Amino acid sequence: MNDSSNGRARGALTELATFVTTDIAGVTRGRSFAAQDIEDYFRKGVGWVPANLALTPFDVIADPNPWGSAGDLRLMADPASKARVTCLPDVTPLHFYHCDITDLKGEPWECCVRSFLKATLADFKTETGLGVVGAVEQEFQVLGADWPAAPSFGLRAQRRTEPFGPLLMTALKEAGAEPEMFLPEYGKDQFEITCRPAPALVAADRGATIRAVTKEVAALFGWNASFAPKTDPDGVGNGVHLHISFTDADGHPATFDASRPGRLSAIAGSFAAGVIRHLPALVAFTAPSVLSYMRLVPHHWSAAYTCLGEKNREATLRICPTLDLPGSDPARQFNMEYRAADACASPHLSLAVVLRAGLEGIRAGLEPPPLINADPSDFSPEEQEKLGIRRLPASLAEALDTLAADPVVTGWFTKDFLDCYFAMKRKEIEIVDGLSPEGLCSRYATVY
Repeated sequence: MNDSSNGRARGALTELATFVTTDIAGVTRGRSFAAQDIEDYFRKGVGWVPANLALTPFDVIADPNPWGSAGDLRLMADPASKARVTCLPDVTPLHFYHCDITDLKGEPWECCVRSFLKATLADFKTETGLGVVGAVEQEFQVLGADWPAAPSFGLRAQRRTEPFGPLLMTALKEAGAEPEMFLPEYGKDQFEITCRPAPALVAADRGATIRAVTKEVAALFGWNASFAPKTDPDGVGNGVHLHISFTDADGHPATFDASRPGRLSAIAGSFAAGVIRHLPALVAFTAPSVLSYMRLVPHHWSAAYTCLGEKNREATLRICPTLDLPGSDPARQFNMEYRAADACASPHLSLAVVLRAGLEGIRAGLEPPPLINADPSDFSPEEQEKLGIRRLPASLAEALDTLAADPVVTGWFTKDFLDCYFAMKRKEIEIVDGLSPEGLCSRYATVY
C-alpha cells in the first residue's frame, strides 16, 4: 500500500473512463479518456479497428483475417452499463462502460457479440413473447497469495483472505454487479462469486464486470485472480455457469410447470431440447480455449455429455433446485443452468448461442430430452444412444470441426464472423501447441 502523501497525489490525477468490449477471445479491451468528457464520448464513441476481433488471447492477430489493416469502427457505450469503483485504496477510480461496436454511421457491426446478444433477445421476444432473465456464476483462483492451507468451504478459508473478500464485495456493489455471495470453493485458493438475476443483457455485462473488478482488487495485493479453466493440471477447474429463466409479458415466471417432467414448462422443455441438440457445436463458443477441454471431462462436476439433469452436477444443462420453505415461490426461483462454459468466452456470446439453440428447439416444437439424474458416463454405450447422450468434443480442434459441421449454428453468423473466429482459434491452437499441461495452465492463467 502507498503512503498517505502518495494517496493525496493520486487524488489530484485526472480520472479516466474507458469504453470496453469483451471480445470473442473473452478479453475485455477498450480505450480510455478523461472522465470529465464523458458526455461528448457518449455521443461520438471511441475508435476501434475490425482486425482487433482477430486478436488471440496472446495478443497475436490471426492472419489471414477478413479485414487486414482496413476499416474503422466505433465503440458506442451503453450508459446504463456504467461500472465505477471508488473504494479501492491508493488508486484512481475504476470507471468503464460496456459498448456495442458500430460502423461509422452508428449501425451495429455484424461481428459485435454484444449486438448479437441484443438481436438474439429481440428475436426471442418476438417469437415467444418471453423475456430472458440470467445470471453468470463464476469461479476463480487467487495466485500468489501464499495463504496457509484451510479446509474447502471453511470459514477459515474465507477469513484468511482479509480484507480481500469484503473489499471485493464492496467494489462489486459499487460497480452495480449486485453480488450475492463470495465463498471459498473446493480448489486451492479458489472462490466463487454469484450475483442476482437480471435481464439477460445486464447479466452478460455483469459477467464481464465481475472479472474485471475481481482482477483489479486482487492486483492491489500483488496477486492474480485467475478465471482460467485450469491453473494446475491436477487441480479443480474454474467454471462459468449460465443461469437462464423466462418471464411472460407481465413479468410472471414462465419456466416452471409443476405438472411436467422436471417441472419444466412446455416451452422451457423445447428450449432445453434445442440446447441439447446443438451442444457439441455450442462448446466451440462457450468453452473456446485449448485449456477448456482439460476441464470438460467426466466425473469432475463440470460437463462432458449432452444431457439434461435435475439437480445433477454432471449434467451439462441442469435444472436447479428450489426452496420449499413456507412462503417461498418455486416458480420465481426456478431456472436452468448451462455448465459447459468458462471465462475464456465472452459472456455475451455464450448467452447468445445458448439462447439461439434453445429458440431452435422452440421453433421445432421439440419434446423435452430425458432427465439424466446419474453420471452419464456410467451408462452403457447402448443406453447412451437410446437416451441421446453424446460425449462433448474432447479438444478445441474437435469442437471447431463440430461447429463447422452444424449448419444451424453456423447459420446464425455472417461469413466474416465465422472466418475470423475459426482463424483466431486455429492460431491460438498453433501458439500453444507442444506446451506441457503445466505450461498450458500457466500460459492461460496469466491472461484469464
